[in-house]
Amino acid sequence: MNDAQTPATPAPNVPDVPDVPNAPNAPDVPDPRRETARRIRIAIGAFKRRVQEAQAEGDLSNPQLTALSRLDRMGPMTTTGLARREQMTPQAMGATIAGLEKLGLVTRSADADDARRSILSLTPQGRDAVRSGRNAVVDRVTAVLEESFTDAEAEALAVAAPLIERLAQLL
Repeated sequence: MNDAQTPATPAPNVPDVPDVPNAPNAPDVPDPRRETARRIRIAIGAFKRRVQEAQAEGDLSNPQLTALSRLDRMGPMTTTGLARREQMTPQAMGATIAGLEKLGLVTRSADADDARRSILSLTPQGRDAVRSGRNAVVDRVTAVLEESFTDAEAEALAVAAPLIERLAQLL
């Protein structure tokens, strides 16, 4: 018998196996957490660009606002402690704090436990700056939330904000 006359061999009885994501020749099946991470990265990047465009002359910088907010929420701390919390070098945080001191928003006092260190605290003006939330970016975001978002959507963003803050702290 030649090959043309050989009877066909039945295929072995193999059960169907679902495709494994990321396996060779497997269709792309998006991982929901990876897709969420990608979308957050893109959205935050776009948000940061728009914030920089909208920032008015004389507004506090993002690092300054973040430092003030951290001192407001966590209380007095050292420049090094603040830098560690914000994942910045102490030198970069020192420059940020120097600007806040010039504006009268932060004050230094001697550490009772170690005279070589100083403790940063908000001044009443610094506390007012944090709590008023008044700056061009906050005003613009507030206007957009009022004009273009439903109450339910604005509430969803309010719920998401602390989660995004936590995500940033864990990176």
